[in-house]
Amino acid sequence: MTSPGSESFGDAAGEMANETEVEAPVEGASAPAGQPDADATPDDHAEEISGVDNWLEEGGPLEPQDVAETEQVAASAEVQLAERTADLQRLQAEYANYRKRVDRDRQVVAENATFRVLAPIIEVLDTIDRAREHGEVEGGFKAVADQLEGVVANLGLTRFGTPGDAFDPNLHEALSHLGTDADVTVPTCKHIAKAGYKIGDRVVRAAQVLVVDPADA
Repeated sequence: MTSPGSESFGDAAGEMANETEVEAPVEGASAPAGQPDADATPDDHAEEISGVDNWLEEGGPLEPQDVAETEQVAASAEVQLAERTADLQRLQAEYANYRKRVDRDRQVVAENATFRVLAPIIEVLDTIDRAREHGEVEGGFKAVADQLEGVVANLGLTRFGTPGDAFDPNLHEALSHLGTDADVTVPTCKHIAKAGYKIGDRVVRAAQVLVVDPADA
């Protein structure tokens, strides 16, 4: 027969044995992280080292040959960029010159058309001038004459040539010389037989003038 105290001691010892029982390792389980695998072989370590070497080859520093090839590609890209920039600048300059040439040609065409229209009217303007000199531009005829002169002026026809102008062979046609004049220092238009007309800088008709020369000529 056992005593009550011995039964209690026996139960406590059994519970402690159950708590300290170590579980058997499961077959195929890997070692805890940070601890070496007892079952690992030298071949497994060789595979890990080979994987590290492959990583260094793929993502590691570039070899000198690779650096040279990269610099060569960058230099080629810079050369191509400079060539394309020069081509663009040349095209822009050619287009600007083309626009200027087109505008100039258009202006010449417009001036030629205006010249063809206004050249015959110059004779009518001469008739009006002669009538005005004789005091015959009055009444309704004066209104028509003023209107015609305003129309041709708006079309770009300008009149030039007045007594006292210095003689310019590019603008004046000398009909005759009236001798010398002490009041002038250069050949001068003394009398305007017919006025001259221009369209812009283009002379439609030179002024027909009588010229006097300086006295000391």
